Order: sequence, then C-alpha cells, then structure tokens
Amino acid sequence: MVAHPTDNGVSHLTLNRPETLNAITPELREHLIRELADASADPAVRAVVVTGAGRGFCSGADLRAAPASGERVPGDVARTLRLGAQRLIAAVLDCEKPVIAAVNGVAAGLGAHLALACDLVLAAESARFVEVFVRRGLVPDAGGAYLLPRLVGPRRAKELMFFGDALTAADAERLGLVNRVVPDADLAATAEEWATRLAAGPTRALALTKALVNASLDSDRATAFAAEAAAQEINMTTSDAREGLAGFLGRRPPDFTGR
Repeated sequence: MVAHPTDNGVSHLTLNRPETLNAITPELREHLIRELADASADPAVRAVVVTGAGRGFCSGADLRAAPASGERVPGDVARTLRLGAQRLIAAVLDCEKPVIAAVNGVAAGLGAHLALACDLVLAAESARFVEVFVRRGLVPDAGGAYLLPRLVGPRRAKELMFFGDALTAADAERLGLVNRVVPDADLAATAEEWATRLAAGPTRALALTKALVNASLDSDRATAFAAEAAAQEINMTTSDAREGLAGFLGRRPPDFTGR
C-alpha cells in the first residue's frame, strides 16, 4: 500500500497490488488498520481517501495468501475472521476522521465492504460492486450482513448476496450505496475536492457526527438522544465550535483548525 503524506490535511491510502486487482493480504490489511489508527491520532490529518492502483479498487481478500491448510481446529475460522477482515472494517467505521472511498473498477467481497464502510463513496463509471461470496459457496464476511441491510434494506441486501451479480456504478448510486458516480477521468479530482472540503471543516464535530450516525441504527431513541447531548457537550469545548459561533456572529466565514 502507498500512503501519501498530507500537505492539506488529507491522507491518501492507495491499495497498490494492481497485478491482483489490489487483493488484500494479511500484511496489507494490517498496514491499512495502522494507517487508519494513525489518521485518528494525528491532528495534521483531517480527512482520508482510500482508492486502488490500476484498473480496480479491490478484488477482495487474497485467498492465495492464506496459510497452507492443515488440520482445522474448531474456532479457527471465526478467530481468523474476527482478528482479520472484521478488524479492518471496524478500523474504517471507528476512524475519527471522515473516510472517502474512491472506487475505480471492481470492488468485490471484502473490497466491496471496505468501500461501503467508508463515510462517503465516490464511484467511477467503470466501478462494479460484487457480493462475490455466494459464487464461492461462502457466507458473506467482513461485516457485509451488517452493512448492506443498513444501507439498502434487508430485501435488497438479500438480492445482492443471494445472486452475487455485479452491480454497476449507476445501479449502486440508485440503491444508495454510493454518493456520486463520476467519469473515470474525474474520480481522483472529485475525491480530492471532497476531501479538501472535509479537511477544512470542524474535525472534532465531524468525528462526533460520524459516531452518532454510525450508532443510530443500533440505538433506541433514548440512547440516541443521550448520545447526541453528550456529543454536543464535548464539542462545545473545542476551538472550532467557538470559532464557528464567532464567525456566525461576526458575519464572516469561520476558519476551522481541527482543534
């Protein structure tokens, strides 16, 4: 993976195994998890863009990188999944900075779920999303059965997972899986424009907003309202909240610093 240093508050994480359509090995997975954790902790990083090198976003987990099969002990598969793909999806969902997926070409299996876990998804016209698991006789993993119903509802999620058909970028936009479809040549520039806008925003307020929205579908009203009130209390201690109010009262654009 290539992690580009930021000079405008944006960290670019590029999956860089184009010969495999950026299939994710354990090493690449751990690198991604570390970079996302570092982005959360680094005040210089205020937005993250994830994309793929070459003609694909990510074809899923690299099954050729799996350890040689031997005697399987009950619990091995669940443990591998819990410590592997599920940790990666959680790292995206829990990243304290906004994460944009710029999907170029195929996003299949784990690659599709990596994109869908991001806060915003931009898709090139050539993008394809594939719930490939059923084609291999497998149960969806990497949080797919958690993410998809929350994005498109249970019936659409079952249709995608039962048949495993490739979903075009336009159809993914229609279903609400992506925010916007752009020409392939415009994908990088659009992702940079969105990320730059986010990086200029009130970083802690965005982090708290992300946490509230991510938790909302798993919460009852009382819990959600309590979390909202707590988030407001925390955010009002930030410099950006004070600057936002000062800008409003002074009738000028606020100058957010991410603090």
